[in-house]
Amino acid sequence: DPAVRMILAEVLETLGYEMIQAEDGQEAARRLADGVKIDLLITDVGLPGMNGRQVADLARERHQELKVLFVTGYAEQAAVRSGFLDPGMDMILKPFAIEEISAKLRAMIEG
Repeated sequence: DPAVRMILAEVLETLGYEMIQAEDGQEAARRLADGVKIDLLITDVGLPGMNGRQVADLARERHQELKVLFVTGYAEQAAVRSGFLDPGMDMILKPFAIEEISAKLRAMIEG
């Protein structure tokens, strides 16, 4: 979602982080194949084509300790209950407050 990407880019910039954006899972996969070093992957669960979990799994093939933050509009408990989140992964529900995403990003990146 372009609006969510824009908000995340502003939050990351405000916190002093750099962001590499991708419009969909396929573009994210291409960027990951370029070998770029990333500290945190932020992806929507429900992407067209390659979904967010598939992007995360691909990214973790290259960067095994990569932290992943999933953004979703779906019920968090359903995703957590089904074993969706592996260690180093977290989730935030849309809509979220800027303060909420800022705190979660800071904790994941710096923690």
